[in-house]
Amino acid sequence: MITLQCGYRIEVVCDRPITAITLLDPHPERQVDILDVVTTSVSALADGNPVPCDTYEDGFGNICRRLVIPPGGARFESRINVADPGTLDVFDLNAIEHAPIDLPPEVLQFLLPSRYCEVDELSNTAWGLFGSYAPGWNRVQQICNFVHAQIRFDYQCARSTRTAAQAFNERVGVCRDFTHLAVALTRAMNIPARYCNGFLGDVGVPPDPAPMDYNAWFEAYIGGHWHTFDARHNVPRIGRVLVARGRDAADIPMIHTFGPHVLQRFEVITEQVAA
Repeated sequence: MITLQCGYRIEVVCDRPITAITLLDPHPERQVDILDVVTTSVSALADGNPVPCDTYEDGFGNICRRLVIPPGGARFESRINVADPGTLDVFDLNAIEHAPIDLPPEVLQFLLPSRYCEVDELSNTAWGLFGSYAPGWNRVQQICNFVHAQIRFDYQCARSTRTAAQAFNERVGVCRDFTHLAVALTRAMNIPARYCNGFLGDVGVPPDPAPMDYNAWFEAYIGGHWHTFDARHNVPRIGRVLVARGRDAADIPMIHTFGPHVLQRFEVITEQVAA
Protein backbone atom coordinates (compact mmCIF):
# COMPACT_ATOMS: atom_id res chain seq x y z
CA MET A 1 0.00 0.00 0.00
CA ILE A 2 1.26 3.49 -0.86
CA THR A 3 0.05 7.03 -0.18
CA LEU A 4 -0.55 9.47 -3.01
CA GLN A 5 -1.00 13.20 -2.62
CA CYS A 6 -3.29 14.62 -5.28
CA GLY A 7 -3.96 18.29 -5.70
CA TYR A 8 -4.70 21.19 -7.98
CA ARG A 9 -4.73 24.97 -8.14
CA ILE A 10 -6.96 26.37 -10.86
CA GLU A 11 -7.93 29.99 -11.43
CA VAL A 12 -10.79 31.05 -13.68
CA VAL A 13 -11.31 34.72 -14.54
CA CYS A 14 -14.61 36.24 -15.68
CA ASP A 15 -16.11 39.74 -15.72
CA ARG A 16 -19.64 38.74 -14.66
CA PRO A 17 -21.28 36.06 -12.49
CA ILE A 18 -21.15 32.71 -14.29
CA THR A 19 -22.66 29.38 -13.26
CA ALA A 20 -20.16 26.53 -13.39
CA ILE A 21 -20.08 22.78 -12.85
CA THR A 22 -16.87 21.11 -11.74
CA LEU A 23 -15.78 17.47 -11.75
CA LEU A 24 -12.67 17.61 -9.59
CA ASP A 25 -13.49 15.25 -6.71
CA PRO A 26 -12.31 11.63 -6.78
CA HIS A 27 -14.98 9.24 -8.00
CA PRO A 28 -17.23 7.66 -5.35
CA GLU A 29 -15.26 4.42 -5.83
CA ARG A 30 -12.14 6.18 -4.51
CA GLN A 31 -13.78 8.24 -1.75
CA VAL A 32 -13.19 5.40 0.73
CA ASP A 33 -9.45 5.64 -0.01
CA ILE A 34 -9.11 9.29 1.01
CA LEU A 35 -6.94 9.32 4.14
CA ASP A 36 -7.21 13.01 4.89
CA VAL A 37 -7.97 16.33 3.24
CA VAL A 38 -5.03 18.70 3.62
CA THR A 39 -6.96 21.55 2.07
CA THR A 40 -9.85 22.08 -0.30
CA SER A 41 -11.57 25.35 -1.13
CA VAL A 42 -13.26 27.50 -3.74
CA SER A 43 -12.70 31.20 -3.19
CA ALA A 44 -13.31 34.47 -5.00
CA LEU A 45 -10.22 35.93 -6.66
CA ALA A 46 -11.34 39.46 -5.81
CA ASP A 47 -11.54 39.13 -2.02
CA GLY A 48 -10.71 35.53 -1.08
CA ASN A 49 -14.16 34.86 0.34
CA PRO A 50 -15.49 31.28 0.10
CA VAL A 51 -17.77 30.50 -2.83
CA PRO A 52 -20.66 28.16 -1.88
CA CYS A 53 -21.17 24.97 -3.92
CA ASP A 54 -23.94 22.38 -4.24
CA THR A 55 -22.84 18.75 -4.65
CA TYR A 56 -24.65 16.06 -6.62
CA GLU A 57 -23.99 12.91 -8.68
CA ASP A 58 -24.52 13.01 -12.43
CA GLY A 59 -26.03 10.26 -14.62
CA PHE A 60 -22.67 8.46 -14.83
CA GLY A 61 -22.18 8.37 -11.06
CA ASN A 62 -19.56 11.14 -10.90
CA ILE A 63 -19.37 13.73 -8.13
CA CYS A 64 -20.21 17.21 -9.42
CA ARG A 65 -20.20 20.63 -7.77
CA ARG A 66 -22.37 23.49 -9.00
CA LEU A 67 -21.56 27.09 -8.13
CA VAL A 68 -21.71 30.67 -9.33
CA ILE A 69 -18.29 32.13 -10.05
CA PRO A 70 -18.39 35.76 -8.90
CA PRO A 71 -17.24 38.73 -11.01
CA GLY A 72 -13.45 38.68 -11.16
CA GLY A 73 -13.24 34.90 -11.03
CA ALA A 74 -12.55 32.05 -8.61
CA ARG A 75 -9.67 29.96 -7.33
CA PHE A 76 -10.11 26.19 -6.93
CA GLU A 77 -7.61 24.52 -4.59
CA SER A 78 -7.28 21.03 -3.17
CA ARG A 79 -4.69 18.73 -1.65
CA ILE A 80 -5.71 15.27 -0.44
CA ASN A 81 -3.89 12.10 0.61
CA VAL A 82 -5.18 8.92 -0.97
CA ALA A 83 -4.39 5.29 -0.13
CA ASP A 84 -3.51 3.20 -3.19
CA PRO A 85 -2.62 -0.49 -3.49
CA GLY A 86 0.53 0.49 -5.39
CA THR A 87 -0.04 -2.22 -7.98
CA LEU A 88 -0.09 -2.04 -11.75
CA ASP A 89 -3.32 -1.84 -13.74
CA VAL A 90 -5.08 -5.21 -13.65
CA PHE A 91 -5.11 -7.11 -16.92
CA ASP A 92 -6.67 -10.34 -18.14
CA LEU A 93 -5.25 -11.67 -21.39
CA ASN A 94 -8.07 -14.23 -21.56
CA ALA A 95 -10.93 -11.71 -21.33
CA ILE A 96 -13.39 -12.43 -24.14
CA GLU A 97 -15.59 -10.20 -26.28
CA HIS A 98 -19.37 -10.29 -25.91
CA ALA A 99 -21.80 -10.08 -28.80
CA PRO A 100 -23.98 -6.94 -28.51
CA ILE A 101 -27.06 -9.13 -27.94
CA ASP A 102 -25.39 -10.55 -24.81
CA LEU A 103 -24.25 -7.27 -23.27
CA PRO A 104 -25.89 -5.86 -20.11
CA PRO A 105 -28.31 -3.09 -21.16
CA GLU A 106 -26.47 -0.46 -19.11
CA VAL A 107 -23.28 -0.77 -21.18
CA LEU A 108 -24.94 -0.47 -24.61
CA GLN A 109 -24.64 3.34 -24.60
CA PHE A 110 -20.88 2.89 -24.68
CA LEU A 111 -21.11 1.30 -28.14
CA LEU A 112 -22.66 4.40 -29.71
CA PRO A 113 -21.15 7.48 -31.38
CA SER A 114 -20.70 10.47 -29.07
CA ARG A 115 -19.58 14.09 -29.35
CA TYR A 116 -15.86 13.36 -29.84
CA CYS A 117 -16.01 9.70 -30.93
CA GLU A 118 -17.36 9.23 -34.49
CA VAL A 119 -17.87 5.48 -34.35
CA ASP A 120 -19.86 5.41 -37.59
CA GLU A 121 -17.26 7.41 -39.50
CA LEU A 122 -14.40 5.18 -38.31
CA SER A 123 -16.19 1.82 -38.53
CA ASN A 124 -14.82 0.69 -41.90
CA THR A 125 -11.33 1.81 -40.91
CA ALA A 126 -11.53 -0.11 -37.64
CA TRP A 127 -12.67 -3.35 -39.24
CA GLY A 128 -10.00 -3.03 -41.91
CA LEU A 129 -7.29 -2.54 -39.29
CA PHE A 130 -8.42 -4.89 -36.51
CA GLY A 131 -10.95 -7.31 -37.98
CA SER A 132 -8.38 -10.08 -38.41
CA TYR A 133 -7.01 -9.93 -34.85
CA ALA A 134 -8.04 -12.43 -32.19
CA PRO A 135 -11.06 -10.99 -30.35
CA GLY A 136 -11.09 -9.98 -26.72
CA TRP A 137 -8.19 -8.51 -24.78
CA ASN A 138 -5.79 -8.92 -27.69
CA ARG A 139 -7.96 -6.86 -30.05
CA VAL A 140 -8.29 -3.95 -27.60
CA GLN A 141 -4.54 -4.03 -26.98
CA GLN A 142 -3.88 -3.96 -30.73
CA ILE A 143 -6.06 -0.85 -30.94
CA CYS A 144 -3.99 0.76 -28.18
CA ASN A 145 -0.76 -0.18 -29.98
CA PHE A 146 -2.02 1.41 -33.18
CA VAL A 147 -3.21 4.64 -31.53
CA HIS A 148 0.00 4.92 -29.51
CA ALA A 149 2.00 4.77 -32.75
CA GLN A 150 -0.44 6.86 -34.80
CA ILE A 151 -0.52 9.99 -32.63
CA ARG A 152 2.45 12.15 -31.65
CA PHE A 153 2.06 13.63 -28.17
CA ASP A 154 2.45 17.42 -28.18
CA TYR A 155 0.96 19.84 -25.61
CA GLN A 156 1.50 22.72 -28.03
CA CYS A 157 -0.96 21.11 -30.44
CA ALA A 158 -3.78 20.67 -27.90
CA ARG A 159 -7.22 21.66 -29.19
CA SER A 160 -10.40 21.26 -27.18
CA THR A 161 -12.56 20.63 -30.26
CA ARG A 162 -10.44 17.85 -31.84
CA THR A 163 -12.44 14.67 -32.45
CA ALA A 164 -11.29 11.07 -32.79
CA ALA A 165 -11.46 11.18 -36.59
CA GLN A 166 -9.51 14.43 -36.65
CA ALA A 167 -6.86 12.97 -34.34
CA PHE A 168 -6.61 9.97 -36.67
CA ASN A 169 -5.97 12.26 -39.64
CA GLU A 170 -3.84 14.92 -37.93
CA ARG A 171 -1.72 12.35 -36.05
CA VAL A 172 -0.98 14.70 -33.16
CA GLY A 173 -2.63 15.47 -29.86
CA VAL A 174 -2.70 15.04 -26.08
CA CYS A 175 -3.98 12.27 -23.82
CA ARG A 176 -7.66 13.05 -24.50
CA ASP A 177 -7.02 12.63 -28.25
CA PHE A 178 -5.31 9.27 -27.77
CA THR A 179 -8.25 8.20 -25.64
CA HIS A 180 -10.99 9.47 -27.96
CA LEU A 181 -9.47 7.66 -30.93
CA ALA A 182 -8.99 4.42 -28.99
CA VAL A 183 -12.55 4.62 -27.63
CA ALA A 184 -14.03 5.22 -31.09
CA LEU A 185 -12.10 2.36 -32.69
CA THR A 186 -12.96 -0.01 -29.82
CA ARG A 187 -16.67 0.82 -30.06
CA ALA A 188 -16.49 0.36 -33.83
CA MET A 189 -15.42 -3.24 -33.14
CA ASN A 190 -18.61 -3.71 -31.04
CA ILE A 191 -16.70 -3.56 -27.74
CA PRO A 192 -18.15 -1.09 -25.18
CA ALA A 193 -15.65 1.60 -24.21
CA ARG A 194 -15.97 4.51 -21.81
CA TYR A 195 -13.79 7.60 -21.35
CA CYS A 196 -12.10 8.18 -17.96
CA ASN A 197 -10.02 10.91 -16.43
CA GLY A 198 -8.24 11.43 -13.14
CA PHE A 199 -4.96 11.91 -11.34
CA LEU A 200 -1.95 9.94 -12.57
CA GLY A 201 1.58 10.86 -11.48
CA ASP A 202 4.95 9.40 -12.37
CA VAL A 203 4.82 6.60 -9.80
CA GLY A 204 7.10 3.68 -10.62
CA VAL A 205 8.24 5.24 -13.90
CA PRO A 206 10.92 7.81 -14.82
CA PRO A 207 9.72 11.42 -14.44
CA ASP A 208 8.04 12.75 -17.57
CA PRO A 209 9.96 15.75 -18.97
CA ALA A 210 6.58 17.30 -19.84
CA PRO A 211 4.63 16.41 -16.70
CA MET A 212 0.90 16.75 -16.32
CA ASP A 213 -0.49 14.72 -13.50
CA TYR A 214 -4.07 14.70 -14.79
CA ASN A 215 -4.71 12.18 -17.55
CA ALA A 216 -7.32 10.51 -19.72
CA TRP A 217 -7.58 6.77 -20.29
CA PHE A 218 -10.43 4.37 -21.07
CA GLU A 219 -12.14 1.21 -19.94
CA ALA A 220 -13.31 -1.59 -22.24
CA TYR A 221 -16.03 -4.08 -21.32
CA ILE A 222 -14.63 -7.56 -22.00
CA GLY A 223 -14.77 -10.79 -20.03
CA GLY A 224 -17.80 -9.54 -18.11
CA HIS A 225 -15.88 -6.66 -16.51
CA TRP A 226 -14.57 -3.16 -17.25
CA HIS A 227 -10.79 -3.19 -17.79
CA THR A 228 -8.38 -0.24 -17.88
CA PHE A 229 -6.47 0.60 -21.08
CA ASP A 230 -4.23 3.58 -21.78
CA ALA A 231 -3.36 4.29 -25.41
CA ARG A 232 -1.19 7.28 -24.56
CA HIS A 233 1.24 5.52 -22.18
CA ASN A 234 0.44 2.01 -23.47
CA VAL A 235 1.92 0.28 -20.42
CA PRO A 236 0.30 -0.70 -17.10
CA ARG A 237 0.69 2.11 -14.57
CA ILE A 238 0.58 2.53 -10.80
CA GLY A 239 -1.54 5.06 -8.95
CA ARG A 240 -4.54 6.03 -11.07
CA VAL A 241 -7.04 8.00 -8.99
CA LEU A 242 -10.26 8.02 -10.97
CA VAL A 243 -12.28 11.23 -10.97
CA ALA A 244 -14.93 10.70 -13.64
CA ARG A 245 -16.26 8.43 -16.37
CA GLY A 246 -18.44 9.26 -19.38
CA ARG A 247 -18.98 8.69 -23.07
CA ASP A 248 -16.19 11.13 -23.92
CA ALA A 249 -14.62 14.36 -22.65
CA ALA A 250 -17.83 16.32 -23.31
CA ASP A 251 -19.50 14.45 -20.43
CA ILE A 252 -16.78 15.04 -17.84
CA PRO A 253 -14.93 18.36 -18.23
CA MET A 254 -12.99 19.39 -15.13
CA ILE A 255 -14.76 22.76 -15.22
CA HIS A 256 -17.72 23.66 -17.41
CA THR A 257 -18.91 27.26 -17.38
CA PHE A 258 -22.16 28.64 -18.74
CA GLY A 259 -20.57 31.81 -20.07
CA PRO A 260 -17.21 33.25 -21.20
CA HIS A 261 -14.16 32.87 -18.99
CA VAL A 262 -10.36 32.78 -19.13
CA LEU A 263 -8.33 29.95 -17.59
CA GLN A 264 -5.62 31.95 -15.82
CA ARG A 265 -3.87 29.16 -13.92
CA PHE A 266 -3.89 25.39 -14.11
CA GLU A 267 -1.66 23.23 -11.93
CA VAL A 268 -2.22 19.58 -11.03
CA ILE A 269 0.06 17.32 -9.00
CA THR A 270 0.05 13.64 -8.11
CA GLU A 271 3.00 12.26 -6.18
CA GLN A 272 3.85 9.47 -3.81
CA VAL A 273 4.46 10.63 -0.24
CA ALA A 274 5.44 8.97 3.01
CA ALA A 275 2.53 7.21 4.69
